[in-house]
Amino acid sequence: MTLQRRKSGRRLVPAVAGTAVAAGVLALLPSGAQAQPGTPRPSGAQADFTAAAVKYDVPVGVLMGVTREESGWQSHPGYSDKGGYGLGNLTDVTTGMLVDGAAGAGGRADLSELVNRPGMHTLRTASKLTGIPASRLKTDAGANLEGTAALLASYQKTLTGGLSENPSDWTAAVARYSRLTDEKAATGYVDDVFGTIASGAEQKTADGTLRLAADEDAEPELSQLDQLDLKSAAATATTGAECPSTMNCTYAPVAVTGSNGQVSNRPANGIQIDRIVLHTAEGSFASALATLSATGATASAHYLMDTDGSTTQLMPVEDIAYAVGNYHYNLHSVSIEHAGFTAQGAQWYTDATYRQTAELVSYLAQQYGVPLDRQHVLGHDNVPGSLDSNLAKQHWDPGTAWDWNRFMKLLGAPTDTGRHGVGEVGSVVTIAPRFEKNIQSYTVCPADDPTGATTACGEVAQPSNSLFVRQAPDADAPLLLDPDVHPALTAGTDGISDWSDRVQAGQQFVVADRQGDWTAIWYDGQEGWIHNPCGRNTVPTTGVTVIKAVGPDAAPLYGQAYPAASEYPAGLSPSRQVALTAPGYRIPVGQAYVVDQPAAQADDFFTSGAVVKGAVKYYQAQFNNRTIYVNAADVTATEAD
Repeated sequence: MTLQRRKSGRRLVPAVAGTAVAAGVLALLPSGAQAQPGTPRPSGAQADFTAAAVKYDVPVGVLMGVTREESGWQSHPGYSDKGGYGLGNLTDVTTGMLVDGAAGAGGRADLSELVNRPGMHTLRTASKLTGIPASRLKTDAGANLEGTAALLASYQKTLTGGLSENPSDWTAAVARYSRLTDEKAATGYVDDVFGTIASGAEQKTADGTLRLAADEDAEPELSQLDQLDLKSAAATATTGAECPSTMNCTYAPVAVTGSNGQVSNRPANGIQIDRIVLHTAEGSFASALATLSATGATASAHYLMDTDGSTTQLMPVEDIAYAVGNYHYNLHSVSIEHAGFTAQGAQWYTDATYRQTAELVSYLAQQYGVPLDRQHVLGHDNVPGSLDSNLAKQHWDPGTAWDWNRFMKLLGAPTDTGRHGVGEVGSVVTIAPRFEKNIQSYTVCPADDPTGATTACGEVAQPSNSLFVRQAPDADAPLLLDPDVHPALTAGTDGISDWSDRVQAGQQFVVADRQGDWTAIWYDGQEGWIHNPCGRNTVPTTGVTVIKAVGPDAAPLYGQAYPAASEYPAGLSPSRQVALTAPGYRIPVGQAYVVDQPAAQADDFFTSGAVVKGAVKYYQAQFNNRTIYVNAADVTATEAD
């Protein structure tokens, strides 16, 4: 079967501004709005393209074709938390972006290597070439185009020895600008750029209409790509979409560059795939595809699904996608993005979305042996941060509006069947509110809703998969406080994005106390209370494992599960395995938490293909709304009766 060439998502203008997988894509900045005093130039976006092309002797069609491929002629004004700036997507990726972003690479010994890869800092090179400060290249549209043109010209001179008025002569320079190292992906990028040049393009922006006249004679000279050290297509070919044959599923692979993921060979190399994570893209299918397909992207997913259930596979399952903000969870998971907005989930989580996601998850679970429980079929909001510094920064999608009971039932692993009720203190319950009848009120603010439909903070009542956790058995009691999430408050909040004081359907907890219509559970290192009249929101559960701290001290918790430094062979720098020290992140003596599967061996992976296994085993436990790692030696484990 012939592998489909990667479709360019970057030509698609996002239907709605703003995504969680990228900073909000906003209209093109007029250069005059950002120009510095003493640097006059022609005003208007079209004039900026012309001026930059003339200044650096780059054909204007090449400059416009490349920038349309990179940004869709849309600009991120100001700071970009993904490391790509302006129309030219000039890159300047920092350590913090890889630690707190989708890679979740905190503690990795190869972090410096990841940050300093070629192509991660083209903005700095552009600054040296143009003499324009990096800060202006980030925010000034005209300056950004000058930096883009200067880079293209420098690549052209290096590769061919001189400049040319013929766009076709710039083929290798265009490919070099893409920063792609795979022959097939780089060829696809070049074809897309020259397709734009040949057909022409027109687009309205805040600073007028951009027009690129068609140049029907412009064709890429693909033989020039031999000058570049590109991986052969044969070495990276795969057979097609990994989906059930009954699904509308296509394969449009993005290049796995090291900034958006790692090429791997899971599970054949010993790295087990034992988690599937569901996401909401905070954007339309088009905008999410554009972001995830962009060169230099620092986030990725294996699959992207539209609201009609049609699905695009973006990365082989055997590879590691930087999707969940925690490297060790990325290492063991498959990620499925969904078009939509978490704050308005009910409008985007369609019947087709539920059915097709269930079909895909069932297929993947069977292929890779993923347990069908809520510690292994997760939302992004159930994944912990990797370090103290990013525990509170993790995403909250798919949020309260995803009907987990319905979804798990579609998987053939229902979480709300059996007699509702609550057992004695020390027993286990599964959270199981009836979604349609569980109406909860949340505060939704403009920052929660990238659609722009929310213009002021307000209360919204909606069906919910979640129950609030309170500090006492009273409806007026303050919500449970996670002091790491809210260091300046005395209670949690009812904000729709505040995951820290609620439990979700399918999660399991140990009963700590009972009083009237209220049930206390061990949660987040504390005793928290959920409203549970007559046990209507829980199901008594047996057959799962309960863990408690060994000895007189609290059991430490971990965001990652790496081997000990002494277990790494010579030549491989150990990743840092340290216990979390954030307030409350431990299992106090006397408390108990649920694990659904046996403890698993610590492990690590390197871009060289090396896999390191450790002797220590870690449980994945349900600690709060998120799961967490616990060293098996620090706890006792017994089966719940």
